[in-house]
Amino acid sequence: MRHFAGLLLGVIVTGALLVGGGWAAQQALTVAPGTAVPVTGTRLWIALAAMAVIGLVLGLVVVGRVSPLATFVPSMVLLAWTVVYALDVNRALSFIPDEASMHQVVLDAGAGNVTLLTTGVYALLGVLMFLPVLMPSRWSRRHDDLDDDYEEAQEGSYY
Repeated sequence: MRHFAGLLLGVIVTGALLVGGGWAAQQALTVAPGTAVPVTGTRLWIALAAMAVIGLVLGLVVVGRVSPLATFVPSMVLLAWTVVYALDVNRALSFIPDEASMHQVVLDAGAGNVTLLTTGVYALLGVLMFLPVLMPSRWSRRHDDLDDDYEEAQEGSYY
């Protein structure tokens, strides 16, 4: 049951990273129309806050005592996408939605994903999230010290 919950958590973390992280990166890197000055003000603070929340969630999943599948799923998505990008740039970029019929948030997330993929941030995060999978202690159950100390004995007799 712990690994199933880790699998579900991994899918949620993957979605948060790809959609939320891509959107936040796009909002933080977008320049104001007609100027060469980066965006400042409320939009920048919201994007930075979204990045901080996503970083907090990733950090808790990486160092927490959850199933290693919670980090394995997003790491494989990011590393596989990076390998596809290294082998065939056009195919890797074709996975990103860019049709005009899509919602603007999805288009912004896609543009941010292009930035994060092409700069190698996804490769870096993929390797970071794969490291907990290599630790054998993450795959085993928690060891409960109270179970070892308890020994059944008969009351009132030492024979």
